Amino acid sequence: MKRVVITGMGALTPLGLNLNDYWNALRIGTSGAAPITKFDTSKFKTTFACELKGFDVLNHMERNEAKKYDPFSQYAIVAVGEALNHARVNLETADRTQIGVIWGTGQGGFQTFEDQVSEFVRGDGTPRFNPYYIPRTIPNMASGVVSIKYGLQGMNFTVITACASSNSAMVDALNYIRWGKIKMVVTGGSEAAITGAAMGGFSVMKALSTRNDDPAGASRPWDATRDGFVMGEGAGALIFEEYEHAKARGAEILCEVVGGAMTADAYHLSATHPEGDGAYRAMKLALDDAGLTPADVDHINCHATSTPVGDGSELTAIQRLFGDDAGRVIITGTKSQTGHLLGAAGAVEGIASVMAIREGVVAPTINTTAIDPNLPQGLDIVLGQPRKADIRVAMSNTFGFGGHNGIVVFKKFDE
Repeated sequence: MKRVVITGMGALTPLGLNLNDYWNALRIGTSGAAPITKFDTSKFKTTFACELKGFDVLNHMERNEAKKYDPFSQYAIVAVGEALNHARVNLETADRTQIGVIWGTGQGGFQTFEDQVSEFVRGDGTPRFNPYYIPRTIPNMASGVVSIKYGLQGMNFTVITACASSNSAMVDALNYIRWGKIKMVVTGGSEAAITGAAMGGFSVMKALSTRNDDPAGASRPWDATRDGFVMGEGAGALIFEEYEHAKARGAEILCEVVGGAMTADAYHLSATHPEGDGAYRAMKLALDDAGLTPADVDHINCHATSTPVGDGSELTAIQRLFGDDAGRVIITGTKSQTGHLLGAAGAVEGIASVMAIREGVVAPTINTTAIDPNLPQGLDIVLGQPRKADIRVAMSNTFGFGGHNGIVVFKKFDE
């Protein structure tokens, strides 16, 4: 099989609107949570989230173009543009039939759907929908507009596995390149779900934190006082490329993608398997796919949403996989800083994993002060402050409603 490397990344997150700002804020432990500014939250149980701060789409495209896209597609275009520039891809000379787009999202054009349907219901029954209503709403449109914007003519599709979406997309991208079907894939995910309907829906499921008096401290994975996740928004983009192709064009190689796997819990609509069965199998299969063993893994960027059930099932799965060696692996939960970007979570956490390998620094889990005594104990969780470490192999975990599990394994590049 072909080797697959990463040659570029782009990030649009609650911690920063580009890759460098995101990583610089993440590695020192910055909270992106604050009161919601996008809509009136006075009647909501949760009034805060991790919004993008200072983002203006008109800094990136003309108004007439921007109005065609829901925010989740706008975010994708911006993050992909940065990733292509970072990878030094010359679109004028590149064979764009050999560049594909495999993207992830959980909600798609949720803001557009909410706005347009609300306007219709408030009206006199006349269907005065925006002509861009359908193109803005359908979840495949982010990958579609990225392809159109940059003229990328390889395979183009969207993966929807809830909060595992961007990891699922990356696993597909890895395999398409391995199989020799394509030379380069733009992959990752985007989400724009800080809306009244989305926040209300997750709230009634009791999935969201209600720590309204302390937004910055609300996302606290594994903590005894955790009470739910904090919604985030944004996008992460990674350029996956066949190694020989990257070498031939003189690209800087950031790291290698060596394995990935997806499994199903087949258990519950929204809850993870209590013993982490699907997570365990996905992690094991991803390592098998990479030709590695648990002893090779230095670091795991956990899904770690700060929910009572999910946090426990993941740690149980890790302890089962690594056994007596589990305490050696350096673990972190960066959703404590970014919030939960749903279908884009795996993309921004994959970027954090790559940067941990590149920089020798694991970003901290913030806010967590007392590990829940009901959780597996003795694990090496990076709390409060960043950790310097030689990371050669990093695993990034994602799990989604519906029982979807997606794991990606990154490795320091060696010739």
